[in-house]
Amino acid sequence: MISIHVQILLIILFWNSDCQIIPRIEECGLSCSQGIHCKSKPSSGILNSFCHDAPASLSSMVLKSMKISTVMKCVQGSACSLHLNIKGTLSLDENIRGLEICSLSLDTQRSQCTNVRFARKKSKMLNGKKVQVQFNCIEVNVAQHIYVTMKTVPNYCEVKLSQEYYVEDCRNSDVGKYIPACSAGQFDYNVDRARKIISVNVSNFLRDQDYYVRLCHKWFTCEDVGAFAVIKGKESLKSVSLKYSQLLPCLCIEGWLAIPDARRIQLCPFENDTKALWDNIVYNPATQTLAWEPACPVLVMVNLCRLMKSNDHCEDIQNSSKNSPEKQVKYSRVDTHPRLCMKFTTKQGSWVKCPFAHGEFPAWKMRTAAAAEQIQVFFTSQTKAQFSVLVCNRTQLASCESVGMHHSVSVGNSVSITMSQEMCGSTICIQGWRTDVDYSVPLQICDIHCE
Repeated sequence: MISIHVQILLIILFWNSDCQIIPRIEECGLSCSQGIHCKSKPSSGILNSFCHDAPASLSSMVLKSMKISTVMKCVQGSACSLHLNIKGTLSLDENIRGLEICSLSLDTQRSQCTNVRFARKKSKMLNGKKVQVQFNCIEVNVAQHIYVTMKTVPNYCEVKLSQEYYVEDCRNSDVGKYIPACSAGQFDYNVDRARKIISVNVSNFLRDQDYYVRLCHKWFTCEDVGAFAVIKGKESLKSVSLKYSQLLPCLCIEGWLAIPDARRIQLCPFENDTKALWDNIVYNPATQTLAWEPACPVLVMVNLCRLMKSNDHCEDIQNSSKNSPEKQVKYSRVDTHPRLCMKFTTKQGSWVKCPFAHGEFPAWKMRTAAAAEQIQVFFTSQTKAQFSVLVCNRTQLASCESVGMHHSVSVGNSVSITMSQEMCGSTICIQGWRTDVDYSVPLQICDIHCE
């Protein structure tokens, strides 16, 4: 158990990191102590990348105590920017002409290097004296992970300082307030469902800075839905209109400032509009495959079911349950009967879709004719099909227990079923279903009256 004193110390440390004020500078530059004149110029870092053996007279401690911090450059009329403030101490030596300071972004692998050179006459006079070098012209981004190195020129092996550094992020109140990348803005929106347009008003973002707004579908990332719109910083009207095709649970509004690595904000206001998800059902007659693919990530249980005539309840078909977090759901060799449906069940409820209910695909029918102690069963279908028939006792609305043999029959033929007097009655049914497919709905003709 952490003691109360340690807990208080941790709270203070976290509070300080979020509330720490970043020092301000108006101009970046280079400075050297001891009155030494030093100059800097950009370097590729390639020429000084290979090290040489140091002279025997040169101590490995000639370069020490590198310190890194963040400073904020703010110029009136311009946005503030973050810079690394790098300090190091060098013992002047006749074998050293200068320093090379490099920063490598571990996020982007982009490097920046600067050569620092000392005035030769002055540095020779102060040979052996310590000089502090301070450089703060390396611009960085919010929350960047940086690797900083400081080497001598020439580059002597074993004489090098290096350090990893994390730039403050937007949780720092100073950074969050003054750095444009943290000023993500706020949304206000209105939906015109008749015209399928979302109007977006943006506020609380950096003045005179352009702003991007787009619609996207949120999966692992937010994927584009059409082109993004631009709100010009100099325009007084800070609103755009974006067209959509469907209001889906994963449809989001995303906005960000038109600057590199800008922080983005998202608003996903239609998370409960799941109804449109269940429309994407496709049947392929050539393969007899029924498929559904979610337009958004959704945790759903999918079943095939039989729509009951009496109460519009849809009874699950055995062995048809499938979970679909993101993937396509497929059923092969499916009966195209109008009462075969798909049921989608989530935490919010259940939805039933019947893709064959509109008569676009051929449906089979079953009829009976009574003669003496026999029931003649006929099947009609526009396509070749095989069926199975049995007599059953309907104990429940969706349950019918077999009381006789199974009979096989094909389209165009009939089967005769002998019915005893005990088998005739209101709960007795003739049940038929297709056997040449994997998923079929059973049809029943009940209340059999024997002659």
